[in-house]
Amino acid sequence: MELITGSAALARRLEAADAEIAALAASEIVSIAGGIVAFAGPASPLTHAIGIGMDGPVSERDLARIEQFFGERESPVIVDLCPFAHATLVELLGAHGYQPIEFNQVLVCDLTSVTPASDDRIRIVTTAELPVWSRTLAEGFLEHEPSAQELQVGADLFRMQGTVALLASVDGTAAAGGALLVNAEGVATLFGDATVTAHRGRGLQTALIRLRLAMAAERGGTIATASTLPGTPSQRNYERCGFRVAYTKVSMQRS
Repeated sequence: MELITGSAALARRLEAADAEIAALAASEIVSIAGGIVAFAGPASPLTHAIGIGMDGPVSERDLARIEQFFGERESPVIVDLCPFAHATLVELLGAHGYQPIEFNQVLVCDLTSVTPASDDRIRIVTTAELPVWSRTLAEGFLEHEPSAQELQVGADLFRMQGTVALLASVDGTAAAGGALLVNAEGVATLFGDATVTAHRGRGLQTALIRLRLAMAAERGGTIATASTLPGTPSQRNYERCGFRVAYTKVSMQRS
């Protein structure tokens, strides 16, 4: 199957999968303007609005509801802007003083030709290993001693129904982690990638990607997606595993 990466239909499918994960990870959600507004804590990276405007126009009232939701929870107002969202969302964000704070490459891969994969360094995480997995992700992302709130992010991801969490170890020490979720529409989302600084350069992320792709195909996935910061080793690792950029989106925050 050939993936048409400049397709609004594909973008809607990928944004819907991302919104589904946001809803599963959040403690509180509300549906607005075709997307999900999710809250998982004021400082959590899982707190944002996603998929807004993918099904049609966004009104002043819609944006006001998003801002009220975050404001009532004393959280920054962050809206993920997909380039395929309705133009009214761009206009509203500009008029209300929103500024870009982060760009992300949304990558996609066809799963129809994925081959089996295995790696003795990697295992599926059990509930008992959740604290180790959460710490590995937090240390890999942040490169400092994580706070309790930062460790909670891993727990929020782990508890999502359908999540498969993976942990890679080197000489018995937790070194890298990642997760996978395949939704009912056959979209496999790879997320949570992190490698502890001391163990980088060993091919652990690539091994985790290849194993998750094989697992996704076994679970009925037809396409896989992941998001990375532009131009990073993570983006290059995903591209080496067959992914390509579908589009770039930006996180917008009200100043």
